[in-house]
Amino acid sequence: MTEVKSILFVCMGNICRSPTAEAIFRQKAQQYQLDIKVDSAGTIAYHQGDLPDPRSVKAGEARGIDFSGIRARQVIEQDFVDFDLILAADAANMKDLVARCPKQYRHKLSMMLAYGDTNVKDLKNIKDVPDPYYGGGNGFDLVIDLLENSLTALAKLLQSNR
Repeated sequence: MTEVKSILFVCMGNICRSPTAEAIFRQKAQQYQLDIKVDSAGTIAYHQGDLPDPRSVKAGEARGIDFSGIRARQVIEQDFVDFDLILAADAANMKDLVARCPKQYRHKLSMMLAYGDTNVKDLKNIKDVPDPYYGGGNGFDLVIDLLENSLTALAKLLQSNR
């Protein structure tokens, strides 16, 4: 992996999964002493300017995750230039990103869960971060479990590549 100085996390609306990933990775970057710009965005603009979903914040804050300063925004064309790594929450978001991303930047696209330990008992065979928006409250905890697993592995990988 080439040197990564910036990461963009992407889900559909940028109020549940991607802001949770942003908040978690900000902590991981600090924990692993990584100097990395971290942001999140959505493939749609429906929630533009909104705060993260209160259920995401509640689940995250219960685990010490800080969502300060995060507001929803839509992916813009400049993001493909500015970010070294762009991580999609699920296959549908990846499809949207691939359709919009200029060919010379497609190597920057990957999945949020591409880095985790797939042998973790409860997390086996999960490739996409499920959208908790219409589900019950425990869906937000699952999102955090999945992201903690993958983003810890990503932070360790980036630290070892310095």
